Amino acid sequence: MKLTIRSFDLPLKHTFTISYDSRDVQPTMIVELEQDGYKGYGEATSNPYYGFTIESMSAALENLREQIEATKLENPEEFWAQMQPHLTDNPFALCALDMAANDLFGKLNGQPLYKLWGLSSDHVPLTDYTIGIDTIENMVKKLKEMPWPLYKIKLGTKEDVAIIKELRKHTDAVFRVDANCAWGVEETIENSKQLKPLNVEFIEQPMRADDMDGMKQVYQQSALPLIADESCITESDVAKCHGHFHGVNVKLVKCGGLTPARRMLKEARELGLKTMVGCMTESTVGISAIAQLLPMLDYVDMDGSLLLSKDIARGVTIDYGKVLYSQVNGTGAELLA
Repeated sequence: MKLTIRSFDLPLKHTFTISYDSRDVQPTMIVELEQDGYKGYGEATSNPYYGFTIESMSAALENLREQIEATKLENPEEFWAQMQPHLTDNPFALCALDMAANDLFGKLNGQPLYKLWGLSSDHVPLTDYTIGIDTIENMVKKLKEMPWPLYKIKLGTKEDVAIIKELRKHTDAVFRVDANCAWGVEETIENSKQLKPLNVEFIEQPMRADDMDGMKQVYQQSALPLIADESCITESDVAKCHGHFHGVNVKLVKCGGLTPARRMLKEARELGLKTMVGCMTESTVGISAIAQLLPMLDYVDMDGSLLLSKDIARGVTIDYGKVLYSQVNGTGAELLA
């Protein structure tokens, strides 16, 4: 295979703010693997919370260039197993590589990935649309400019319940709230009671990722279902979330790609946990990869490309929450530049 690494700065429509970060541009790395005339694409965004930069991800892959280019792709799972020991400390880079390998595999075999996995797209969840933290006035404005059947509302302020009460005045859409580790035990329990009558579907990661004792207490008293995000990073975390959360949100970059994500989702289902995949404000390259997992999911947050003022790729499209698959095989992703 031939390896090509590119980097882009993805411009956002609005400043995107969560409880611990704010940005106007999202740097991203695109990995291209070429074999037998076909090209597969993968993506990983930089992330200050987890400490991964475009430079560190690119360097990790450059160190493996000789080994990658000496490989003929025959099975993405085997390729992931070969690469993972060298990228244990850089799952973001591993994700981009694995995503590209899976996309290439689908194109080499002339089918969309989900079909190669034996999945059907007959019944897949709608994606939410994210409203980042802002003034209440601006959050209402963002909601009005993007009519949608369900929203993820980022919280982690001193006005969280007031925000939801005000937004509720302007739409009947379902709300999901994501506190990104900002709340405490009593705050989460009390907020859950106030948010439930406001048609909030669930609370995502209300407390610190390492406060599993606190989460157990919240799990027992919350009026709303709880979904793990920062508490569910790798495969070994899924079982730990059982009895502390009602479901898990698997992020491809955090776990190391599509290959481990599929195993995590399968294990979650076996444990009776709800399944979700979230995005990291990727371009349509990363969003198209997430789409392949839709038949395995109860919920999905794959609006990353919708938050951009300019995309760098084409692939799956989204119409009022409904995901429309590309006619291109693999993940369906193609770079525009």
